[in-house]
Amino acid sequence: MDVGVFLPLVALALVDSTSVGTLVLPLWLMLAPGRVRVGRILTFLGAVAGCYLLIGVLLLLGVAELAGPVGAALDSTGGRVLQLVVGAVLVVLGLTVEPWTKAGKERRRAARAARGPGRLARWRDRARGDGPAGAVVTLAVVAVGIESVSMVPYLAAIALLATSGLGTVPAAGVLAGYCLLMVLPALVLLALRVTLHERLTPVLTRVEGWLSRASGETVAWVLFLLGLYLVADAFPIG
Repeated sequence: MDVGVFLPLVALALVDSTSVGTLVLPLWLMLAPGRVRVGRILTFLGAVAGCYLLIGVLLLLGVAELAGPVGAALDSTGGRVLQLVVGAVLVVLGLTVEPWTKAGKERRRAARAARGPGRLARWRDRARGDGPAGAVVTLAVVAVGIESVSMVPYLAAIALLATSGLGTVPAAGVLAGYCLLMVLPALVLLALRVTLHERLTPVLTRVEGWLSRASGETVAWVLFLLGLYLVADAFPIG
C-alpha cells in the first residue's frame, strides 16, 4: 500500500480510537466498582469493532459499484460546485457544532446536566452491573449507532481505500486492521488496569474526564479540516 494512503489511514484510526464508543465507554466499564470484568469489556470492544467493520464493508461494496459514475460526476463543473458546497457546510458545522469559548462550554455543560442522564448513560449503568453479557453488546450497537451520524474519520478512511486502487477484498482486510487499531488503545489500557489494579484508577479517571469533555471538539476539528480539504480540492489546479 502506498505510504500516502497508509499514513492518513493510521492517523484517522487513531482519531477514531478516542471516540465515545472506542475509548470513553470502555473506560467507564474499567472504572466500574469491584473487580474488572475483562470478559465484558472485551465483548464490548469486539462488538464495536465488528459493527464498524460491517458498516465499512457494506459502504466499500457500495462505493465500488458507484466509483466510476460518481468520479465522473465529481469531475464535472456541477460536481465541483457540489463538492464546494459540501465542504463549506462542513467548515461551518466544524465551527458551530461545539462552543469554542469558555462561557459557551460552561453553558453547554449546564444544559446537559439539567437534562439528566441520557440513554447512553443508562445503558452504561446496565452494562456495568451483573446483567447478561448481551447488555454490553447492546451498548456497543447503541454507541456505534449514535456515532454513525458523526463518523467522519471512518468515512474518510473508506473513501481513501475506495480510491487507493486496492481490490474490494484487500481493502476489507485493511479496514479490519483499521478497526483493530481503533480499539487498540482501549485494549492497552485494559491490560494496564488489570496489571496495576487500583493504582491506575486516578489516571484512568483523568483520561476519561478529559475525553468526555473533548470528544465533541475532536469531531468539530475533523469536520472543519475535512471541509477545508473538500473546498481546496474543488478548485482544479492547472
